Amino acid sequence: MTLKSLLAASGLVLAPGVYDGLSALIAAGAGAKALYLSGASIAYSRFGNPDLGLVDMTEVAEIIAAITDRVDTPLIADADNGYGNALNVQRTMRTFERAGASAIQLEDQTLPKRCGHLANKSLVSTAEMVGKVKAACDARGAMSTLIIARTDAIAVEGLMRALDRAHAYADAGADVIFVEAPASIGDMHAIVGALGSRIPLLANMVEGGKTPLLSAAELADIGYKLAIFPGSAARAIAWQMRDLYALLVASGSTAAFRDRMLTFAELNDLIGTKDILKGAERYA
Repeated sequence: MTLKSLLAASGLVLAPGVYDGLSALIAAGAGAKALYLSGASIAYSRFGNPDLGLVDMTEVAEIIAAITDRVDTPLIADADNGYGNALNVQRTMRTFERAGASAIQLEDQTLPKRCGHLANKSLVSTAEMVGKVKAACDARGAMSTLIIARTDAIAVEGLMRALDRAHAYADAGADVIFVEAPASIGDMHAIVGALGSRIPLLANMVEGGKTPLLSAAELADIGYKLAIFPGSAARAIAWQMRDLYALLVASGSTAAFRDRMLTFAELNDLIGTKDILKGAERYA
């Protein structure tokens, strides 16, 4: 199913956060119906950097292509603020769509942007962001490619201004609205009450972030249609890697960690090595 058809069906769409081909393959194998390519997780995993707008458009496009070459699951691509003005947004839209993204997410922060759960964010004007949303709509090649418009205005201008911006972005043609970082369940209900009858809404679950951490079922009860857990995998893997490397350096062995890792054979089974090699026999 396409992401568009998933959102049109009943129930909430859960999109785990991924950052490379292996994480996408594992998430899809676990049964995820959609995936979310997290810009923050790319910054963490590929560059060891915070989510401060330090990843560029071509770097993200390469990862989109690597993921969509390996899995068929619909992929939402975090495009930050489009990497510039409306013309940059159009190039990003075309590039990400050609790479296989099912949706791109655009936000209304200035350059350089910050993680949505960090302080001291700043915003472009509502009019500029409306222009970016319209530009993305005009640039997409297929109506099945969705545009997710995110506003970070709660932290800068307050909830009511964030809702005004969200309505303007929906009017401009966005397919999904993402009001970032509501600080309470009451605010989440207010967002759904103001917007949920006209457009699907995305909820962002960040462990340790500003928004209450709820389950998919709880988010569905509030009225959200799409839920992302963008950095969960990166945080879990970082925890495991920290323990593994500390153990290896201290003891000179991975023996005490081996019950927490796949064997060589298990990893090859996971990534389908036998099937790939069997397919290659046709060309021998």
